[in-house]
Amino acid sequence: MEMEKKAEKFATDLLQYLNESPTAYHAVENAAALLREQGFQELKETESWSLKKGGKYFVIKNNSAVIAFAVGKGDLAKEGFRIIGAHTDSPCLKIKPGACSVTPDGYVKVNVEIYGGAILNTWFDRPLAMAGRLIVKEDGALREKLIQIDKPVFLIPNLCIHFHRDVNEKGAYNKQTDMMPLFCMKKEDINKEDYLRNLIREEAGIEKTELVDYELFLYEYQKGIFTGKNQEFISASRIDDLSMVYAGLCALTEAKTGTGCRVLAAFDNEEVGSTTAQGANSGLLRELLNRICKNLGLTDEGYFQAIANSTSISADLAHAVHPNYGDKHDTETRPVLGGGPVIKYSASQRYATTAMSAAYFVEACERAGVPCQKFVNRNDIVGGSTIGPALSGLTTIPTVDIGAPILAMHSIREFGAVEDMVNTELAFRAYYEGEA
Repeated sequence: MEMEKKAEKFATDLLQYLNESPTAYHAVENAAALLREQGFQELKETESWSLKKGGKYFVIKNNSAVIAFAVGKGDLAKEGFRIIGAHTDSPCLKIKPGACSVTPDGYVKVNVEIYGGAILNTWFDRPLAMAGRLIVKEDGALREKLIQIDKPVFLIPNLCIHFHRDVNEKGAYNKQTDMMPLFCMKKEDINKEDYLRNLIREEAGIEKTELVDYELFLYEYQKGIFTGKNQEFISASRIDDLSMVYAGLCALTEAKTGTGCRVLAAFDNEEVGSTTAQGANSGLLRELLNRICKNLGLTDEGYFQAIANSTSISADLAHAVHPNYGDKHDTETRPVLGGGPVIKYSASQRYATTAMSAAYFVEACERAGVPCQKFVNRNDIVGGSTIGPALSGLTTIPTVDIGAPILAMHSIREFGAVEDMVNTELAFRAYYEGEA
């Protein structure tokens, strides 16, 4: 009964984290709040560090990526790092600098570009809200300000079937002309560049002249929910990959202090290739691991030993067999909802899994008492990739690619099993606490 209550609380808190994190910036802000509550100390890259064994710390990059770590009590050179990597971003619509356009018929539309591999048709006919960050000038200095306008302000209306008779047979959309959300109707006394800026100024409480730039994204106004006959499923935006970020946070903060150093790295920009300062395909994690070692008194030789004694998990989501498209999966490796976290394999190394890295995750699942599954793409279907190859290649640390199985990946609203989310967190905690 106690385990059931813990699982129920985890699921409820996960859903709250998804609902309250409409962008990577908000996901990191909420992660930082959770870490602080659990006694983690924030470190600044620009300041001098003084780390201690048993200490708990985190570092934020670009306010859209966070790396948290708990220093063990053993010899770091011999014990190494146990790392879980995930990402904070999700496919969405990003507002362009030239924000608004006005049609001859008086419609005001907001100009957007597609961020990541979104399933475009899922964005139609849904009320959309807006969130992101503003760069403002205050007292002569540039400041960052998060903004969330959690109101149904925008909508992309479908074209009626009477004007698009073959929509159910030919459902392709033009990313430039078909995906511009309706904002409002034209007002004669407002210039087109002021429609969005006026809304931002009103909601953020800033003067028009203070706004220097912005990074703003649209998201689904409707919140995530539990669904299914027994409420066993979760239907929400950004399950990919904030569910793994949250599972990693919980595992890191709840795992018992060990001998090695436990690390959670939540990167940004995975959906667009990870090649940014805050992405996995950068020197961010490698340099931070080196800095931890040097700060704790290790030499270069000690750092290389620590890296050689480390392991890592790339935690993204996995494709469950679809009830209506079962033929899209390999005939023998067919993960299902409720079957536990999935180990992902790829001969082309789109996933970083090796037999050895898979083995240490299997052992973690066994210690946690949870099942695990395996996934390989059909030979005639090219799958996606993850942060795994970058994480492994840049650090030279063996990496296993895993993820909870879901359906509708990259839809505005994804779908998974609550049990898989719970079991993934349990496996992560066992990985942190066990011998890798």
